[in-house]
Amino acid sequence: MEKLLIKGGNQLSGKITCSGAKNAALPMISSTILSDEKVTLKNLPYLQDITTMFELLGSMGADILLDEDMNFTIESNNLKDIEARYELVKTMRASILVLGPLLAKYGKARIALPGGCAIGSRPVNYHLDSLRQMGAEIVLKNGYIEASAKSLKGADIRFDGVTVTGTENLMMAATLAEGKTTLLNVAKEPEIADLADMLNSMGAKIDGAGSDKITIQGVEKLSGTSFEIPADRIEAGTYLAAAAVTKGDIKIEGINPNRLMKVIDKLINTGAKVDYDEDSISFIMTNDIPDPVDITTAPFPEFPTDMQAQFSVINAISSGTANIYETIFENRFMHILELNRMGCDISVNGNHAIIKGVKSLYGAEVMATDLRASASLILAGLCAKGETVVDRIYHIDRGYERIEEKLNYLGANIVRLPS
Repeated sequence: MEKLLIKGGNQLSGKITCSGAKNAALPMISSTILSDEKVTLKNLPYLQDITTMFELLGSMGADILLDEDMNFTIESNNLKDIEARYELVKTMRASILVLGPLLAKYGKARIALPGGCAIGSRPVNYHLDSLRQMGAEIVLKNGYIEASAKSLKGADIRFDGVTVTGTENLMMAATLAEGKTTLLNVAKEPEIADLADMLNSMGAKIDGAGSDKITIQGVEKLSGTSFEIPADRIEAGTYLAAAAVTKGDIKIEGINPNRLMKVIDKLINTGAKVDYDEDSISFIMTNDIPDPVDITTAPFPEFPTDMQAQFSVINAISSGTANIYETIFENRFMHILELNRMGCDISVNGNHAIIKGVKSLYGAEVMATDLRASASLILAGLCAKGETVVDRIYHIDRGYERIEEKLNYLGANIVRLPS
C-alpha cells in the first residue's frame, strides 16, 4: 500500500491548471449507455474512480478507445451484460449511476449495492423509490439491486432529501422514458447542469438543471456527441486551501470561480487576497496567521461538504477558535483524530467540531480514512514541522489527479513511497 512522505515548511507559489471534475465525469461516462452512437469525452482526469467506471462499462461489453490527444471514445450501444458486479462496485458508490441508463435503454439491470468512502449514510432508496414511480420493478437480493421495466413512464417525482447521484440517475433514466418527467427538490450542483448540457447535446430535452425543479421530455433515442469535462471545483478549492496553510501565492487556471464562491468568500475571511476572472483564480495569503472562520456545510450553492476537512486544517493553525458544522454526512469527522496526532486542538460533539488554533503542527505517521480526509492530512503535512507520512493514499488517488506532482510543481516536497 503506497504512502506519501511530506517534508513540511515550504511555501507554495506558482501556477497550475485544474484537472477535469471527477464528479462530472462519472455520470457522463454512465450516460454513454443511453446513446445509439459513439460518444467522445475530453479532459477526463486520470483517477482510480474513472478507471473503475471504464472497467465496469468494459465488463458489460462497451468499446472504449483512447486517442493520441487523451480523449476517450465510448460505444455502449450493444451491451451484452447488464450486471455491475461487486468486485468493481465495492470501491465506488458512483457505480449506482449505471442503474438509470441501463433500465432506460435495456429494460433491466443488476447492480451490486455500492461501496466507496465510509463517511456516512448515502442511501440508494431515493434512486429506487423514484424509479419505481416510473414503472420499474425493483428487488434487493443477495446484495444486488435487481431492476426491470418494460418501459419507463414519465412521472412527477419529489425527492424526500436532496441527492446528487439520485438527481443524475433519474434525469438520465427520464431521457428515454415515455412522456414528461418532473423532478422536484433536486440537487443544484454545477455537475447536474453539466450532465444536462451533455445529454441535451445528445438530443435529450431537459430544462431547469441547476434549479430545484428539472423537467425532462422523453425522446425515442439519443445520438452521439463530443463533450469536454469541466474543471474540478473541489480540486481547485483544495489547492487554494494548501496555499492558505503555507502562506502561499498561487494561480489556478481553467476553473470557473462562480462554482467556488462560498469557498472563496471564506478564504478572504481568513485574511487572504483572492482575485479571479472567468476561468482562473489568483490567491495570496497576506496574513501571517489565518483568521478563524466558522463553517456550516450545505448543498450547493452553500459551502461544500467536500471542503470541510481542508478548512479544518486552516482553522487548526488560525489565530483563534472556529466552529464547523457538518450537515450533509453524519460521519465526516474521522480525519480529526489523525489531525490531533499532529498537534491540532480539535474536539467533536456530534456534527459540531470546535477548532482552537495552535502555533505549530508537527509531522507524524497518519492514516487516511476517506478521500477528503486524505487531502486534509496532506495539507497538515505541508505546514507541519518535520516529516509526515500519509498511509492508505488509495483514497486520494480516487479523486485527485497526480496530487503530489502538482503540489511539488508549486514548491512542496512530497515523495510517493512504494508499499
